[in-house]
Amino acid sequence: MLSKPATILLGLICEKPLNAYEIIKQLNYMNVKWWFNIADSTVYSTLKALEKKNYIVGATEKVGNMPNRTVYSLSDKGKSEFQDTLKSSILQFNYDTNIFSIAAFFLNTFNPDEQSDLLQKRIQILSKYREGIEKQVNPIWENEVSAIHSANVRRMIDLVDAEITGTRRLLEAIM
Repeated sequence: MLSKPATILLGLICEKPLNAYEIIKQLNYMNVKWWFNIADSTVYSTLKALEKKNYIVGATEKVGNMPNRTVYSLSDKGKSEFQDTLKSSILQFNYDTNIFSIAAFFLNTFNPDEQSDLLQKRIQILSKYREGIEKQVNPIWENEVSAIHSANVRRMIDLVDAEITGTRRLLEAIM
């Protein structure tokens, strides 16, 4: 499974070949820094690592009097790893919700039927997760644990509920 920065970069490159500067501009345009801060230096180092793994291919271009630039495109190996990472990120629940947020940005990588299937499976997984947490909450248990512990478990339920709501919103958007 790819790292979060690698997933974002492959997603952007999957949409169209880009150079590092264009990727940084796209990240700024998407306001990624407000939910997942990725430094410019991370973009450059991640591109080099992805190229080394043969997930992307860089081609040098000369534009006017500007210095040479490397434009990256996705390899078949990179596309396969990217899609596997997206599927894995959609079909799991993690309290680090950035993992799913990144995958959701690139749902269009899949056809509408695949999108729907993945999101419906996610809702099922989240619902089971919620049921599991709720089993813990009962009056006897609440008398045995601190109020903070009880409040934290209920907060976890709130987070799962928010993920279910958000996933349903995405599902509605593709239908």
